[in-house]
Amino acid sequence: MELLIDNKDGNVWDVSDIVKDIGYRTSRIGKASSLEFTLIDQGIYQDKKFKYQNGDIVRYRDDDLNVFLGYIFRNESGKGEDVKILAYDQMRYLNVSHTYAFTNMSATQIVQKIAKDFELKVGKLDDTAYKIPALLFDNKSLFDMICESLDKSLIATTTNFVFFDDFGKLTLKNISNMKYGFVIGEGSLMTDYTYSKSIDDDTYNQVILYRDNKKTGKRDIYKIKDSSRIKNWGLLQLPQSVDEGLNDAQINDILTRLMTMKNRETRSLKIEAIGDFRLRAGMYVNIYIERLGINKFFLVDECSHKKSGTNHTMSLELRLV
Repeated sequence: MELLIDNKDGNVWDVSDIVKDIGYRTSRIGKASSLEFTLIDQGIYQDKKFKYQNGDIVRYRDDDLNVFLGYIFRNESGKGEDVKILAYDQMRYLNVSHTYAFTNMSATQIVQKIAKDFELKVGKLDDTAYKIPALLFDNKSLFDMICESLDKSLIATTTNFVFFDDFGKLTLKNISNMKYGFVIGEGSLMTDYTYSKSIDDDTYNQVILYRDNKKTGKRDIYKIKDSSRIKNWGLLQLPQSVDEGLNDAQINDILTRLMTMKNRETRSLKIEAIGDFRLRAGMYVNIYIERLGINKFFLVDECSHKKSGTNHTMSLELRLV
């Protein structure tokens, strides 16, 4: 394990031997990854020049694996020697608000434009291909802009992409290429699980799309519903606006796609397991639980790692897809 703090003034400190209780968290959508750790300050053999401050660079590697590169955003200390430090990767800088108008651009091009304007480092960006006719954002966060562009690409193409920081570089990957190489389940890494089925989160059995028609001065309404599911679950309606430039066939296609995606129970699974830093949010992982009849790939929504000494555990919040 190697944990470095770079003061940006030529001093780079290896704090690996004075660190305990490391927590690393990644999310699939809309959040920067974070690294939290506790270090022992004011030791008798400590270099008098050693310091840490907000904005310093943090690099964390484990077993030759690049895990995290980010910046200190909070440090907290008290009477004792323990100092708690919280760092985020560069995606944290996408929380700022801005105004943009994008025309006929793909989500990939939008990421490239934002990264260039805000001087963020970029790695490999897969091509989302679909050109979004128009997007107008007025004082919205850069994160929201990127997430919305990816949502529109998903609806239009059914291809899902994950956006994350890969050790200091903004990265966009087709989720189908993000598979964990091992099975997690009974007899393999898993120590506990919680399984739930819900219609309370992102489930809809009626979808209404609307657009304002400038020619007629009226609002055009397009609707699709599943009467049997409405009878069983009650009416769960999703209203959503669509771009003016789309024709009826394109709008009806979006209706069908949305119903396919939303008209079902959301099934989630939380796994407690032995830790492996190669696994992060946005990846597919094969879960095997014989008792539930499960032997399928799940999508990792949230992944939290905890390491204390040689003890490394992880918690996975999964979504069945």
